Amino acid sequence: MIGRAAGPTLVRRLLRLFPDPILIGPEQRRCRGFVQQPLQFIDGDNTVVINMDVLDSPVVWTVLKEGARSPHVMNFLWQNVSEFTETVRQASLGLSFGLFPTFANSERTAQEVRGVLNEWAVPALADTAVVGWANLGIHLQRVRPHSPTSIPLVMYPAVTLASRKRPDLFMRVVSAVCARTPIRLEMRLQEKDLISEKAMRISREKWTWVGPMATREDYWDRLAHTTAFLATSADESYGLQYLEGLAAGAIGIFPNLPWARALLPENYPYLYDSEQQAEEMLFHAVTDPEGCKRETAAAAGDLDAWIRSRHSDDSFERAIASYTAKWFGA
Repeated sequence: MIGRAAGPTLVRRLLRLFPDPILIGPEQRRCRGFVQQPLQFIDGDNTVVINMDVLDSPVVWTVLKEGARSPHVMNFLWQNVSEFTETVRQASLGLSFGLFPTFANSERTAQEVRGVLNEWAVPALADTAVVGWANLGIHLQRVRPHSPTSIPLVMYPAVTLASRKRPDLFMRVVSAVCARTPIRLEMRLQEKDLISEKAMRISREKWTWVGPMATREDYWDRLAHTTAFLATSADESYGLQYLEGLAAGAIGIFPNLPWARALLPENYPYLYDSEQQAEEMLFHAVTDPEGCKRETAAAAGDLDAWIRSRHSDDSFERAIASYTAKWFGA
């Protein structure tokens, strides 16, 4: 529930969205704006369980079934399907998607759900599977006016150093740019990554700052001062932090990969195919950010208006509420 990572952020959004929300947890307690209850205490006939760990949905249904005639369980897929590499997990995903309605956090993720169903679910389940989606969106009201710093500020656009984020590639590119022109790098990491050897090593550089995740206010304040960010992730189910950076006025440099192309407007100019291209694009972004913004506008149109029309959290909240009502009458 605490922190800026995707999971806790989504939980908070869902709790604000529905009336009388219940957070399933290890003990029964009353919290601010919601109650926490163990799964076995949930009234399965009159409660829709939105499960964010989709592999567990059959188990969740089984527990609810002990005290309910017809349990209501729905999958909320907000992670990369590519993270589930083992055959057992892939087959389990197919079973879960086939048995329970699935709401995905983007169109691309919904397409991946369909792919899993076609490959792993038996036809009787795949043919009747129910899938909906909406882009997660960002809270546009939090965006602050952009205010550049005297030394260009580059942001690491993640809170983890997981291998999927390719932090080594990120550091090679940013270090190469730093050797050519003065920049400052900021990394805000979750605790387990913050105390890692890799984070300690990065923090020893004179031009870096590595620290804990910021409060929401501090986060948006730092984004308002950010010149550019370099995305190096091998895959993303959506890309919330990248959109927040773009909305705040930072120049985003992205890998030319399916997840990035799905996230960005057509003809977005800063997609790299090689490490050398990434270096040149980032160097251009920190030495001529206004020129980069003009190039983006010329190639892809008004980026701010595009984000507002396609990635508003209001649209996401309306969609998930609509699908829940459609599927369960809730």
